[in-house]
Amino acid sequence: METRLIAGAMSGTSADGVDVALVRVTGRGLAMAPRLLRHVHRPYNPELRRTILALRGAGQVDLRTLARCGREISLAYAEGVRSALAEAGLKGSDLTAIAAHGQTLFHEPPETIQWIDPALLAAQVGCPVISDFRRADCAAGGQGAPLVPFADYILFRHPTRHRAAVNIGGIANITCLPAGAPLERTVAFDTGPGNCITDYLMREHDPQGPGFDSDGQLASRGKVVPELLKAALTHPYFERSGPKSTDGPQMIEIFRKAQQEIVRPLAIEDQLATACELTALLIVRSLSTFGTPFSGDLMVAGGGTRNRRIMLSLASSVASVHTTDQFGIPSEAREAIAFALLGAATLDDVPANVPSCTGASRPVGLGAITPRPPCET
Repeated sequence: METRLIAGAMSGTSADGVDVALVRVTGRGLAMAPRLLRHVHRPYNPELRRTILALRGAGQVDLRTLARCGREISLAYAEGVRSALAEAGLKGSDLTAIAAHGQTLFHEPPETIQWIDPALLAAQVGCPVISDFRRADCAAGGQGAPLVPFADYILFRHPTRHRAAVNIGGIANITCLPAGAPLERTVAFDTGPGNCITDYLMREHDPQGPGFDSDGQLASRGKVVPELLKAALTHPYFERSGPKSTDGPQMIEIFRKAQQEIVRPLAIEDQLATACELTALLIVRSLSTFGTPFSGDLMVAGGGTRNRRIMLSLASSVASVHTTDQFGIPSEAREAIAFALLGAATLDDVPANVPSCTGASRPVGLGAITPRPPCET
């Protein structure tokens, strides 16, 4: 069977940097079998991260800043791919392609911006680039998200056991995989905030700090504020069934408005604890897709796996909570691996959106291909 070497590359809504997974992909469609060779994470430089977060928070930008940001994001992607190749003893010409998600600057379907310059990335690494994965699904009436259910079905489906794959990045999303069910019965959607609210709270609390609550240490010392949690949960997004998707700025604004309803001052630890509880509660609620009580495996990936407060909250409600590492997929590499599989589907002209998850009217191929730059003579 044909084997492709693809670098899946993505940067999440937390805008903390680029994850690259070098993956050998054998087979086609739902029969694809990936083998992870290397995973690397390359943080954005602090100035680039501040610029991205400012753009996402303000929702407006001058064109020079926008263009410069796109170039710097693309160069960060190139550095990440080259680092992964160097660690594996490979070079750019060994790659079949890079599957690059780009940086989310705005997502409010059907409008969406995934910012990257694929031609620059192709020139920097010396191989074709597959990018712009959302737009074809949006053009077919979908949300353009979540994009990973196709890959989750390949990686995690089980013939006799219900499984749910959750990624806790800036936003938390879930893929529900009923036991033995076909791809068409997969359900997936953004449950709500992942780390975006806690990261926002930390940036406000300590502007010169790292911008996140390391391991959920402060949140673990706090107490949930019931009235704050209740006020946040009243937002209509949380009552809607899927397909649905959201973005960090919307979730932060929901929490900010809920804070305004609380007249007494709140300790930062309690605000963080409440934000973590909101994340966990919405994930647990989403398991009602399987019926209640949920009796399968909850498999968690993303940066949120390092937040002890979130993981303890999940474990208090679900009997079987594990990171995806225990199912053979490193939790920090899961989404980059997923994009490698999406890239392979693009090359094979195999539709990789899942209409039951995105709301699209039909299956469509995802991604646009920028060819390998010509060799210098």
